[in-house]
Amino acid sequence: MERNVAWTTYTDKDLKKLETISKNYIKFLDSGKTERECVTEAIRLSEKHGYRDFAEVIAEGGKLKAGDCVYSNCMGKAIMFFKVGRQPIEKGMNIVGAHIDSPRIDLKQNPMYEEAGLAYLDTHYYGGIKKYQWVAMPLAMHGVVAKKDGTLVNIVIGEDPKDPVIGISDLLPHLAADQMGKKGSLIIEGEALDVIIGSKPAKTDDDKDKDAVKNAVLAILKEKYDIEEEDFLSAEIEIVPAGGAREFGLDRSMIIGYGHDDRVCAYAQLEALFDISDIPEYTICCILADKEEIGSVGATGMSAKYFENAVAELINATGDYCDLKLRRTLAASRMLSCDVSAGFDPLFAGVFERKNSAYLGRGVCFNKYTGRGGKGGSNDANAEYMGALRKLMEDAKVNFQTAELGKVDQGGGGTIAYICAAYGMNVIDSGVAVLSMHAPWEIISKADLYEAVKAYRAFLVNA
Repeated sequence: MERNVAWTTYTDKDLKKLETISKNYIKFLDSGKTERECVTEAIRLSEKHGYRDFAEVIAEGGKLKAGDCVYSNCMGKAIMFFKVGRQPIEKGMNIVGAHIDSPRIDLKQNPMYEEAGLAYLDTHYYGGIKKYQWVAMPLAMHGVVAKKDGTLVNIVIGEDPKDPVIGISDLLPHLAADQMGKKGSLIIEGEALDVIIGSKPAKTDDDKDKDAVKNAVLAILKEKYDIEEEDFLSAEIEIVPAGGAREFGLDRSMIIGYGHDDRVCAYAQLEALFDISDIPEYTICCILADKEEIGSVGATGMSAKYFENAVAELINATGDYCDLKLRRTLAASRMLSCDVSAGFDPLFAGVFERKNSAYLGRGVCFNKYTGRGGKGGSNDANAEYMGALRKLMEDAKVNFQTAELGKVDQGGGGTIAYICAAYGMNVIDSGVAVLSMHAPWEIISKADLYEAVKAYRAFLVNA
């Protein structure tokens, strides 16, 4: 039952492909540190491969035929790609779906203040993080500001080598006796994750100006981005680790970067999708969703109706729409919910069950179920579907493994799988093993990325 180490199966040709995919993935990670940036980059890549904006096709009253490729953009924060197949769409689609949001620190709507000669941004963390991991390290600011006149201002500070970076201070060990006695969740509390952004006061005639440093920073933002303090009321600014992804390990076999969860699966989907040049037998779909890290809620989370609405429009553009066709299409579809797995870490072996863990370098991982405790919140795919996928992967010579998320009562987690399964389609979780998941810097194996691309392509074409 022990799975192959994928590296031992590769030819020189495989290794060359693997390195090319890894290099391109690093570029994707660096270009997409927020969900909005991921959507922008995915659109750019898709248009190079002939994909058109579905909204424009619909506005023109156009129809789609087998082989046509379109994308459906949801508020710039989630996106779907469709390639029309030969079979009637109500025979079902082959779907891969990942999420493109990652744990981070967000700004509050009224974030700026000054204290003791330092200017700060007040924050609210997003998703499941260990708060103490985000202090005493260089951070960058990414996001958008929506001004009252409708102008959308994009902000990226801290990524260019010429840029300054920002960050969160920590307590010196000399005075940390009380701090170090706290449990991990309280070493740094949420309200202490405030970001230092300046210390030099603006020149003023008033020596007692309590906000001189804050005003100096505001002047910089006004000059560079033409935004004012009130514009933060309608902004989405995310604080993320500064700097790019890197090859990891002396043998360069891994990649360390921010946001592997779940952008590694998102990129593997896109790489697989754009490699399909022939007209597929069944319509294929790639979903990049938002807000999975906070429960798939909101207008751009998977619980919203944008996916269902896009499929309804697709049915209308390829024939005549009716509600029964929509229901039949969704129920007959097959899906891989592409999300990362916890990689077995020998340094923390006690929380894993060794024979049911995902290991770096052993290929793409299938999780029949996720959830917590007694599979709470899980999709729990059926045996017949898993059996069919085993054959598909073996026929495509994909290195794969199976796993669950740690010991039964240790913890757990969920994905978008159960949401899509509610339509009646077959769904199973499939992804890449990650070390240090949800930390500012996560680690994956290049081999697992390569096998995920192979797996998703085989599924899209042959499922």
